Amino acid sequence: MEHKIGVYIDSGHGIGESLDLEALSTVARDEFDVEVCRVEPYWNTSDKLAIIRDDITSKGLSAVIIAGPSPRVFQQQFKFEGVITERINLREHVIWSHPANDEDTQMLAEDYMRMGITKTSKYEDRPPFMEAVDKSILVIGGGMTGMTAALEAAKAGSQVYLVEKEPQLGGWANKFHKVFTGKPPYTEIVDTPAQEKISEVNKHENIKVFTGHRIYSIAGAPGMFDVVVRPDGPWIEKLVKEQNEWLAAKLAREAAGEEEPKPAKPAEVEEAPAEAVEVEEPKDFSHEAFRVGAVILAAGWRPEEPSGCEHLGYGKYADVITNVQMEELAAQGKIKRPSDGKEVNSVAFIDATAPEAKHPLLYCSSVTSLVALKQAQYVRKANPDGKAYIFYENMRTPGQYEIFYQAMQDDPGVFLSKGTPLGVTNGSSGLSIELKDTLLGEKLRINVDLVVLSTGMVPASKDAAILNLKYRQGPFLPQNPYGFNDSHFICFPYETQRTGIYAAGCVRQPMDFMSCETDAAGAALKAIQCAELVAQGKAVHPRAGDQSFPEIFVQRCTQCKRCTEECPFGAYDEKPDGTPLPNPTRCRRCAICMGSCPERIISFRDHSVDMIGSMVKSVNVPDAYDEKPRVIVFICENDAYPVVDMAGINRFQYSPFVRFIPLRCLGNINMVWIADALSKGIDGILLIGCKYGDDYQCHFVKGSELAEYRMGKISETLQRLVLEPERIRVEQLAIDESKKLPQIVDEFMEKLAEFEPNPYKGF
Repeated sequence: MEHKIGVYIDSGHGIGESLDLEALSTVARDEFDVEVCRVEPYWNTSDKLAIIRDDITSKGLSAVIIAGPSPRVFQQQFKFEGVITERINLREHVIWSHPANDEDTQMLAEDYMRMGITKTSKYEDRPPFMEAVDKSILVIGGGMTGMTAALEAAKAGSQVYLVEKEPQLGGWANKFHKVFTGKPPYTEIVDTPAQEKISEVNKHENIKVFTGHRIYSIAGAPGMFDVVVRPDGPWIEKLVKEQNEWLAAKLAREAAGEEEPKPAKPAEVEEAPAEAVEVEEPKDFSHEAFRVGAVILAAGWRPEEPSGCEHLGYGKYADVITNVQMEELAAQGKIKRPSDGKEVNSVAFIDATAPEAKHPLLYCSSVTSLVALKQAQYVRKANPDGKAYIFYENMRTPGQYEIFYQAMQDDPGVFLSKGTPLGVTNGSSGLSIELKDTLLGEKLRINVDLVVLSTGMVPASKDAAILNLKYRQGPFLPQNPYGFNDSHFICFPYETQRTGIYAAGCVRQPMDFMSCETDAAGAALKAIQCAELVAQGKAVHPRAGDQSFPEIFVQRCTQCKRCTEECPFGAYDEKPDGTPLPNPTRCRRCAICMGSCPERIISFRDHSVDMIGSMVKSVNVPDAYDEKPRVIVFICENDAYPVVDMAGINRFQYSPFVRFIPLRCLGNINMVWIADALSKGIDGILLIGCKYGDDYQCHFVKGSELAEYRMGKISETLQRLVLEPERIRVEQLAIDESKKLPQIVDEFMEKLAEFEPNPYKGF
C-alpha cells in the first residue's frame, strides 16, 4: 500500500536555530515526494495539531511524521485515529548531542529524515487480530493472596474461579496465631483475619470456589485459556514425579548441549495435537472444565526443611523447633516445651546460620526477621517474666515494621544481638547455645528452654505440579535458581514468561500477609488489564496497546524451529508438519522470532525485515575520500533508546557519524541487516541492548543474550566480505548509564579509525 505522507518539522525547542530546516524539507519533498511538508514551532500545541488534523482530512493523509522531540514525549498529543504516526528525533539525538549549524550535524538530521520516511512508507495495512475471548479470571491458591486477588477481581466485575487444593480456604492464615495489623501504631499483633475473608469470598456472587481441587491442565492462550480442574488425589503425586523427571532430563540435555528428543513428554502432561482447537478432557474421573481470560498464580509457599541444621540440634533435641512449629505452640496459650510440657521461661530465636554449614536455607528474608520479632512478643505476652533472645545475621524490617522493631528493642525482656550460631547442646539446665561474631566481638553462650529456627519460604511452584500447562515449552513456568517465577523483576513484578499468567504473593517472593494482600490487588489488576486488552486485539506488556502481530509466510518455512525455540514466552506451538503455529494472544510483540528466522518470513505490519533493511539502505554514505565514516547503531527501544535520550538531555556529546535505529528488542536483530549495512559501505555496526545474565534487565528476558549469540556467528559474513570482525560490537547499557554512551561510541569510532574505510563504499 502506498501511503500519503505528511511531514511536520518542529522549528521550536532550539531546532530551528541549530539546523537548516529548508534543506531538511528538501529531503522530504524532493527525495520522497511527500504529500505535505510544513515547518512550524511546537507542533504539540492545540492550534498546530488542528493544522495536522485538517491536512489529514483535506489531503487524505494516511501517515503523519513529526520531526522534533523524542517519541518518548508528547505521546498523547500525537495520536491520530486511523492514521500511521511516526516520530523523528531531531532534538535529543541531533541538536542536543552535536554542534549547532555544523555540516555533520545537518547530515545526521537529513539521514534521520530519510530513515523516518522510508520506515513509514513500509507500513503495511493489516487488520488487528480479533477473536471472541473470555474475560473470566482463574485464581490458583485459596490463601490470603488468592482470596484477596479473587475478591479484587470479582469486585471489579470479573467472573472468578478460585481453586484451592486443601479442603478449606485460608491457607497458612488458618494456622498462624497472630499477624501484623499494618495499621497505626504498628506495635500490635492481632488475630488472623482469615475467617472474615473466607466468608466474604464464599458470599460473593462472582466467585466460584473449588476446594479440594487441583489444576489438571491449562491449554490455550490469554483470552482463551481452557482449564480443567480435578479433585485432589493420588494422581497428583504421579504427575509431580513425572514432571520432575522430565525437567531433570531437560536440564541435563541443556547442560550437555544436546537437542530435545522427538519422543513426547510424560503422559500426564503430553500436549494436545497442535492443530486441535479444544483440549481433550479426561473422561475417567470427575472434573470441571471452563475457559478464562487470564490466570493468577497465588499458590503460596511451604517452609524449607532445616535438614542442614543438625549442628543447631534440629532433629536431635525435641526443644529445637522451627518458627512454623512455634506458631502451633503459641496458639495453645501458654508456650510449653515439646519435651516435657513445661512452660518455657526463655526462648532463643536464631535468624542466622553458620556460613560454613551446608544448609538449604536459601530463602531467608525480611519475613523471617519479622516472624522472630512477632514470636518474641508471643513469649513476653504468654509469660511476663519470660525472656526472648533474637540472634540474627541481618535484621530486616522494611517500612512501618521498623516501628515494631523499635518497640521490641524497648522491651526489657527482649534481647537482640547480631551473632552466628556455632552449635546447640542439651544439658541439665536446658539447651545451651554458643555464638560468635556478636556485637560484643566475642563468643557468647546462653542457656534457654526452647530454640526456634527461622526457616525460609519455598515457593509452591518449585517442586509441585501447579499449572500443568499444555505448552510446547513444558508444563512449568520458567524459574530462577531459587524456584521463584523468573520475570523482569523491576519493571514487571507480576509478569511471568507465560503471557496472561501473573504471579502474586509468596510464590513470587517472600512476603508477610499485608504485602500479600497488596500484591494480590496488583496481580488482579494486571489480569483484568490482560483480559480487556486481549479482547481489543492489543498487547498487554511491555508494548501495551500494540495491535500488530506476527504474520508468517509459511510457504517458505524450512521447519528449522528457531522461532518456536527462541521465543521467550511460548507464543508458538508446532503443527504436525513442523511449521510454527502462532498463538497471537501469547505474543508480546518483541519480534525475537523475526530476528531468529533465517528465511526472513516473519513480519509485523509496522516492523519487518524489509522495513529495517530499507532504513539502513536509505542512509547517505559519503565516499571514502570524504573521511566521514558511517556507523549504524541498532538499539533496544526499552533501555538503550532512553539512554540516548538522556545523553541528549544532559548535552553529552558523541560522534555525529552514528545513526541510531531502534528495535523492539535487540533480540529481533536479523543477520541480513548486518550484511546489507556492510555491503552498502557502512564502516561499523554497534548493537546496544539491555543488561543480560542472572540479573538481566531485558524486557523480553533473553533478547540481548540472543543478539550476542547471533553476532558470535557473524564471522562467515565478514569473511565473505573480507572485513575485520572488530567492525561489529555488542554492548549492554542499563537505563541509568547515559554517561557511558559517549564513551562506548567514541571508543568504537577510535577502533574503526585503525582500519581502512569500508571498501564497498560507492557500490
